Order: sequence, then C-alpha cells, then structure tokens
Amino acid sequence: VQLQASGGGEVQAGDSLRLSCAASTSGVYVMGWFRQGPGKERDFVSVIKRSAGITYYADSVKGRFTISRDVAKNTVYLQMNTLKPEDTAVYYCAGRMATTSYGGNFYNKTVRYEYWGQGTEVTVSS
Repeated sequence: VQLQASGGGEVQAGDSLRLSCAASTSGVYVMGWFRQGPGKERDFVSVIKRSAGITYYADSVKGRFTISRDVAKNTVYLQMNTLKPEDTAVYYCAGRMATTSYGGNFYNKTVRYEYWGQGTEVTVSS
C-alpha cells in the first residue's frame, strides 16, 4: 500500500490550502492526517473512516479544517482554511486497513496507522 500526499505550499496567514492523499488500494478504510512542526513531535490533525464518513479533528483545527473523501478515487482531502503561522508543518497522510468502533482518542495516535505518505510541507507566514 502506498499513500501519495500532495498540495502543500507557502501561503499567508488567513489563506487556504487543500491537501490530497491518494491510496494505491481501496482497502485502506481509515485515513488521516498528522503534522510535524520544526522540532516538534508528529501530532494528530484529523481522520476519516472511509465507509461511514465519520470524522475527528484535533481541537487546534476544529472549525478551520475539513477532511473529506472520494471513495471512488481512494483519496482523502484536507481543506485548510484560515491558516495560521502555527499550522506550519510537514503534513503526513496516514492509513490503516481496519476500522473500529472507537472514537477520536483511538485514532489520534501514530501507532494506530500502518501506512504513511511521504509528507507535504505547509508554510504559513504572518
């Protein structure tokens, strides 16, 4: 399984970006985004369960970021609005085959994911 992330770039505070993550197979039932800022750990951003469309977000991005999926294309999107300098990071797409009935506190940990994309860099200047 391969995950291909794209869509990063350099923007001004208040701007928007949309990240994409395409999976090489339809069997990745949970896909999410994490980010890692300079000198920081990799933190959870958002996740979506592909079939049901259930979503979870980190508190820091709620109301500004929206995760969605195109099942036919095996692709997940992260629409990022009202970007802030603190959103600057490398954004990583993550995937796991098995879905569960657990909620956001299960999926917000890197160890839950079997597959990782290469990362796409987002820089937000003030």
